[in-house]
Amino acid sequence: MLLAALNQWLSGAELQPIREKLLEKLLATEPIQMVLQTADPLLQRLPWHRWSLLERYTQMELALSHPTFERPERCWQPRSTVKILAILGNSEAIDVQADRKLLEQLPNATVKFLVEPNLRDITDQLWEAGWDILFFAGHSSRPDQAGSGRIFVNPREHLTLDQLKYALRKAIEGGLVLAIFNSCDGLGLVPNLLELPIPQLIVMREPVPDRVAQAFLQYFLKAFSGGKSLYLAVREARQRLQGLENQFPCATWLPVIFQNLAEHPPTWQSLQTHGQAPLRPQLHFWQRGAMSLSITLVILLLRQVGLLQTWELNAYDQFLRLRPAERPDSRLLVVTITEADIQAQQSERPRGSLSDRSLLKVLRTIVPYQPRVIGLDVYRDFPTDLENQPLIRQLHQNQHLIAVCKTSAPELEDPGVAPPPEISPDRLGFSDFVPDADDILRRQLLTMIPAPASRCASGYAFNLQLALRYLAAMGIPPRLTPDHKLQLGSVIIQPLNPQSGGYQGLDTGGSQILLNYRSLPDPAAIAPQVTLKDLFSGQVDLQRFHNRIVLIGVTAPSPNDYWGTPYLDAKGNRLHLPGVIVQAHLVSQILSAVLDRRSLLWVWPEPLEMAWIGGWAVLTAILISGTRWRVGLLRGAIAVFSLWGLCFGLFLMGGWVPWVPAALASILTGSVVLFLANYGFHNHR
Repeated sequence: MLLAALNQWLSGAELQPIREKLLEKLLATEPIQMVLQTADPLLQRLPWHRWSLLERYTQMELALSHPTFERPERCWQPRSTVKILAILGNSEAIDVQADRKLLEQLPNATVKFLVEPNLRDITDQLWEAGWDILFFAGHSSRPDQAGSGRIFVNPREHLTLDQLKYALRKAIEGGLVLAIFNSCDGLGLVPNLLELPIPQLIVMREPVPDRVAQAFLQYFLKAFSGGKSLYLAVREARQRLQGLENQFPCATWLPVIFQNLAEHPPTWQSLQTHGQAPLRPQLHFWQRGAMSLSITLVILLLRQVGLLQTWELNAYDQFLRLRPAERPDSRLLVVTITEADIQAQQSERPRGSLSDRSLLKVLRTIVPYQPRVIGLDVYRDFPTDLENQPLIRQLHQNQHLIAVCKTSAPELEDPGVAPPPEISPDRLGFSDFVPDADDILRRQLLTMIPAPASRCASGYAFNLQLALRYLAAMGIPPRLTPDHKLQLGSVIIQPLNPQSGGYQGLDTGGSQILLNYRSLPDPAAIAPQVTLKDLFSGQVDLQRFHNRIVLIGVTAPSPNDYWGTPYLDAKGNRLHLPGVIVQAHLVSQILSAVLDRRSLLWVWPEPLEMAWIGGWAVLTAILISGTRWRVGLLRGAIAVFSLWGLCFGLFLMGGWVPWVPAALASILTGSVVLFLANYGFHNHR
């Protein structure tokens, strides 16, 4: 009868606007805290939770509140565990020891028990130590004629709450945020308790059987300490009492929350970490998802137009420099032409850095020792003097000799550099490099289609020609896969996608891969080196040339053939390497990938990179949502450092995955979520 009358009244025309507004604004699946403000004792005793409208909301709990309230002054001390003062009062005909066992099992809690204490024991504890929760189990009664409810603390003594007023105020100042009176007629104690600005109260509406009180405490503590909010923990514990209603009718009606509207309900975690309980509003999943998606789209747009490219390339350089050291590549040997070597040839009327006489002498010295390939990284765009027939025969007949030329660049009005006339086209390779906008070499050009008017008609890079001939001599010929990718043994060379790996929108100008420099303490020491002077003076063990790739090139600064690299010199300046040393790195990369299983650098397809960036934004939003500043900043820092470690770990395995865009997405998302969680959004009441 009572429930029918209550719902009939609440469904009446005068309350219809409230009902419609609730149905319009509230979602059935989101956590909702509804508070009814009333000072009328009769209204407080009604079973509001049985309102048919509210029962459709599975995440809602209704609390009571007085129309007037104030925010308590606090002077609390941070603590790492939940501090509980448990008063176990007069236990006549009830089992308060069951309550004690439940409290002793709480995680990360320090519980002080006062068993059948007197007034002085209680006041001393409330005054001298900071408490988070005050718990009372025992007998209590409704207000007497003087208007004071009483708690029975021992068989001989009962106290009014007015007798504890000053001690309770002191406890509230010290951080008390929740008082639980698991006793009969707890609602009768509320008028006295409301005179004190206790943030939250849990009391019983009517006399409560001992088994019901114990069951409620068990269910509530399990849910609350397990991470549920105060409201949802009370709701779950109250609903679970339905299993006792065949013995104790209306048991689910008894528990009720009294809320000070100037305070936020605590969580078990907030009680552990700070000793006070400000609620950190939780962003809903769709809010976090929408925010993460929006920030991800902004990051992807910035990346697409190239605004992040400089940062990404700098991160690439840093990863290269942090890799563990490798050994020089013993399959190569470099004959260097130093400034002293160039000066020593002045009497020979050289055209360029290597005279005909010196070149012939080099070839006659090393060819008998059967190097597998000889790479002449010196421009010879002029015919050899006719009187030097031995050199002409070497250039024309030596099938192990590969020479260089340079393709034209019409946009720069650069006609290129022609190859030596005596070298057949199949033994030519272009020497072109593709530096980035900051003049640093990070990519290796393998093939390209030369311009029709170019003086250099070779479509293969000099470094690729050397590597292919070396591998072919070992029985590893080049093949093309069905999708026209170069395959060497089991290694398929995947060209760089201009939309991936930090090169968004960049015209690659041919088939390229990322340049995986050999990691050395001194990048110039990529392979054993001998100078022209040492070679001619007989100071070199010529057996060292056997079966090796011999590169002949200039290391003197005068030809201006130096190129920026990701590495730094001893003074922290950008390290520049001679072109012939760079060529050695390029050749070594291909040989190491095929023969040593040293991974070529790879990047993900663009959709996977986008998912990676967005995934870190979402993950950070989940980690930080609902946290305080310090905790949120700590979690955000852990996320960013974890991201860096994962990206660097993948880089050691050959994968260049987006570190900078993902870090920006993580930092921006975390900052926005942390700000909104602390200042922007609030849960429904």
